[in-house]
Amino acid sequence: MAIVVEDLPPLMWHAELGRSLPDVWTGTHHRGVQLHELRDAVLVWGRKYGQRAWLRQLDHPVTRAMEDAVLKTVARLDGTPFPSTARLASRWVRGRVPAIRKGARELELESAYCAEVVAVTYEAMGLLHGRPLNWYDPGRFWSGDELELAHGARLGEEIAVDLPDS
Repeated sequence: MAIVVEDLPPLMWHAELGRSLPDVWTGTHHRGVQLHELRDAVLVWGRKYGQRAWLRQLDHPVTRAMEDAVLKTVARLDGTPFPSTARLASRWVRGRVPAIRKGARELELESAYCAEVVAVTYEAMGLLHGRPLNWYDPGRFWSGDELELAHGARLGEEIAVDLPDS
């Protein structure tokens, strides 16, 4: 998730296993939930890991209260560990199967995977509600999936991000 607030450089808010870049919030290199300068993160993903970056812009006015909610979420979640593969899978299944959804919100600060970080942040902004946070997977935020956002907000079409020559 890109965070663009006032005079700060564009930032990337995400969770990952790597620790290639310094976290903007703490100044340290760590795994899990991280805040990076967006340009640096896209370059590392593209050049080091061979991954393409895509953008879907939020089509909705962002208020000062929404920006504050984002920054409070960053303060609360930054550094939260990324779950093991088994834990990630079991958490996602618990979010999808109504009979075993109990406890989905209680787990949010213990560890978090990438889509949960975005869902928690969108919920804090007032854009998501009604589903457990571990119901979301990365596909809900990209690939043209229809994400049901509140207040008439929507995500635009995917835009490929081209890397500059090295």
